[in-house]
Amino acid sequence: MSEIAEPVRDDAVAVPGGQRQSPLFLPLFVLAYFGVALALVSAATVSIPLRLSTLAPADKTQLLALTAGLGGVLVIVLTAPLGRISDGSTARAGIRRPFLLGGTVAGALGMLVLAFAPNVPLVIAGWCLTQAGFAATNMALNALLADQIPARLRARVAASFGLCTGIAPFAGSHLVGILPGNPVWWFGAPAGVALAANLGLVAVLRDIVRTGPARVDWRGLLRSYWINPVRHRDFAWAWCCRLLVTMALVSVVGYLLYFLTDRLGVSEKDAAGVSGTVLGVYFAGSVVTTLVFSWISDRTGRRKAIVWVSALCTAAGLLISLFSADLLTFSIGIAVAGMGQGAFVSVDVAMMTEVLPPGADAGTGLAVIALSYQLPQLLVPALATPLLAIGNAGPNYFALFLGAVVAAVLGGLAVLPIRGVR
Repeated sequence: MSEIAEPVRDDAVAVPGGQRQSPLFLPLFVLAYFGVALALVSAATVSIPLRLSTLAPADKTQLLALTAGLGGVLVIVLTAPLGRISDGSTARAGIRRPFLLGGTVAGALGMLVLAFAPNVPLVIAGWCLTQAGFAATNMALNALLADQIPARLRARVAASFGLCTGIAPFAGSHLVGILPGNPVWWFGAPAGVALAANLGLVAVLRDIVRTGPARVDWRGLLRSYWINPVRHRDFAWAWCCRLLVTMALVSVVGYLLYFLTDRLGVSEKDAAGVSGTVLGVYFAGSVVTTLVFSWISDRTGRRKAIVWVSALCTAAGLLISLFSADLLTFSIGIAVAGMGQGAFVSVDVAMMTEVLPPGADAGTGLAVIALSYQLPQLLVPALATPLLAIGNAGPNYFALFLGAVVAAVLGGLAVLPIRGVR
């Protein structure tokens, strides 16, 4: 069995994970997560749609689905094996640090390819490289949540991740809106933030170092994709809940810019700024519920009821948006959905880590969990294409939003059979 070297303890300050870390660890940990979210979300929801609108305006929705779908496939293929490799790594730099550094550099390079891509194939290639790189970074960041943060505080730290995810679309849209109208700025600025933040975390992290041999073979890598849902039913239900609720959000956010221009009549010139404003409303709705329900959840130990209520709130907000005919009503619906999502992310990761099968390594287990967040990047484009094609009046955003509502409700129902979490 592999041994784990004791972490360095000289002049270090304890963080709430039982290991000794620099006092800068926790803020840089959260900042690194925000940097990756900013790069990925700004590219997926604003920068890439704008590029495709310029390069191929007649086929933009289909090409966006193709780009997102291929990037999603790559993330799904890579994340779980990277988690197992990380768990078994005997690198002197530690089991997470090499993936933080290498993944972020690769992701930033992919953003540069996107910035200079003169055609659609290179846009797709750049997005695949971006997704592959940041998949490694996200795997390491999520594994650090289990490595360093105890269960009694995990919901609050996970809630800060949720806040980062909520801030990222708002910040990314506004950032693209105020930057010069050049793709180099659209992609380069968020990539620079992600790179700087993760380099800071790499510099201060006192990582786990394995000193014993660790065998990672092809059979073990294939097992990285699998946690038996029959033997571990609580984990399976929690995984399905996260998958469905995430699909509901991705369905709306992924096509938000096109909804604003095609359905609500926002000009393409103003689309990035208006998208940022709408996502700012979403964030405002989510921030209060994130903070409140993460505190309630950690104090009471209850997760299921909060997840159920959050899914219903998300569905209600999406229904309001579905029937909106103007920007104000649409924004109100998005705010309500944001409140639901804020409550959801405040307990989601904490619940998932508490239903992990006994003995599962952090990187491997959390890599499987991450698939429930990453799989929607493949499923949503695949399902959105036929939904948007219903009828002959252009993209059918009504059908897309209705599908998102159904996914949110089913996600709430999926949490009810869980027995191991209150």
